[in-house]
Amino acid sequence: MTERKGYAGNGLVHVKNPHLDSMDEDVLYHLNLGTKTHNLPVMFGDVKFVCVGGSPNRMKAFAQFMHKELGLEGDGKDLKDICAGTDRYSMYKAGPVLSISHGMGVPSISIMLHELIKLLHHAKCCDVTIIRIGTSGGLGIDPGTVVITDIAVDSFFKARFEQVILDNIVVRSTELDKDLVEELLNCSKEIHYFPTLIGHTMCTYDFYEGQGRLDGALCSFSHEKKLEYLKRAYDAGVRNIEMESTVFAAICGLCGLKAAVVCVALLNRLEGDQIKAPHEVLVEYQQRPQHLISIFIKKRLGLYNQMELLDNAFFLNN
Repeated sequence: MTERKGYAGNGLVHVKNPHLDSMDEDVLYHLNLGTKTHNLPVMFGDVKFVCVGGSPNRMKAFAQFMHKELGLEGDGKDLKDICAGTDRYSMYKAGPVLSISHGMGVPSISIMLHELIKLLHHAKCCDVTIIRIGTSGGLGIDPGTVVITDIAVDSFFKARFEQVILDNIVVRSTELDKDLVEELLNCSKEIHYFPTLIGHTMCTYDFYEGQGRLDGALCSFSHEKKLEYLKRAYDAGVRNIEMESTVFAAICGLCGLKAAVVCVALLNRLEGDQIKAPHEVLVEYQQRPQHLISIFIKKRLGLYNQMELLDNAFFLNN
């Protein structure tokens, strides 16, 4: 069975679950939020941009960066973790921007997305754009390159996500919003100190064997087999590899959210498996998608000034 995208048509977040209407209360357990314990429309009703990423510290830093970029009151250092009552995820809000961690891998981001999307639904948010910003392994591209995903593919290079529901396999589309991809690429033209490109992103269920690494605790294939597989992936249009994009694209598409994936490559997997760049280099790499998304958000809000690129360089060097 194949499920298709389900846009609501009115800008609202579309939750495809008829059971929610009959529930007296919806407890968003992993976010430590709920419809009876929190006034979700007041807390989140103005959210227009949701940015998600694996690391809690990285998403806190992004929220603080956006707080500064949007010219909000205060220095942003006192931003509170809205999910402080749980140790599963972290969430920060800077004006219309929500910044949330999702952990590593399909199961972790899937849980977060279910509860996040219900939160946006209960808060009556509309015209929301959601973007995953993160790190990845590059394929045939230089370390530090930022990849904007056009299609998320599985380990067989197919644009699909297979979700097991009860004892059925449901196939879901993993195409992302084409207009949003082009808009992000246009924003990247404002930045000249790192390359940005559009490409397929391959999502795997594992960091080691699933991505063809030779350096895990288990390995049953040769160096030659690894390179043959990765070269086939490259020929199929794959430019980077990570562990969340297919389920992210599938769930967001079904719920009518305009979604994008923007990840930086930490290495070229055709040249090796281990990440050996110095810490300070990796930190700067990780800030590159954040910089691009900040320009996108400010342009959407009518706050972007091209001269601010000089100021943004300060963020990337401190």
